[in-house]
Amino acid sequence: MDSSETTTTTIHHQYSSSSSPSSSPTSSPPSLPPTPPSAVLSPCAACKILRRRCVEKCVLAPYFPPTEPLKFTTAHRVFGASNIIKSLQDLPESQRADAVSSMVYEANARIRDPVYGCAGAICQLQKQVSELQAQLARAQAELVNMQAQHAHLIALVCMEMAQSQQQHIPSSSQPIDTLAAGPYVDSFYIDAGSSQGSIWEEPLWT
Repeated sequence: MDSSETTTTTIHHQYSSSSSPSSSPTSSPPSLPPTPPSAVLSPCAACKILRRRCVEKCVLAPYFPPTEPLKFTTAHRVFGASNIIKSLQDLPESQRADAVSSMVYEANARIRDPVYGCAGAICQLQKQVSELQAQLARAQAELVNMQAQHAHLIALVCMEMAQSQQQHIPSSSQPIDTLAAGPYVDSFYIDAGSSQGSIWEEPLWT
């Protein structure tokens, strides 16, 4: 009898010990999912080429993105990184983009033409403008000449039409006059010839 009571007490104690963590009000809260790692921004093309850390307020980052490394390489080859940074720092932010575009354009021109650089490209463009202006002037002169010739031809055509109309008017009126006067004269002489004698042979007084 004592052994059965001891067995029952042992089973009850094991059940209570196994169920106590789940029913305890002071159990630990469930663990939260791990936070994803923060995204690391890619350095700008200038800092990547210079092999330095790209800080948050990098002067070169807005104008030399990581997708355009050739842009900074060209400007750096001619002007140097320190001169580019100094030039951008001396300018307001509203003019920095235009300054970078000018430096990149001039660097490309200097690489293509080491002697004249950008000045050679400007001279070439001015020469093209002068040639185009001369062509435009010639075209305008030809246009004025053609307009004058056209007006002269129109005037000649109008004069010829007026002369032809004046020549047709008298020739068309002559048959009308002869037709109008012809029957009266012919009938007069026919009637006079068919009588016994001429009207001038008849005595005026009876």
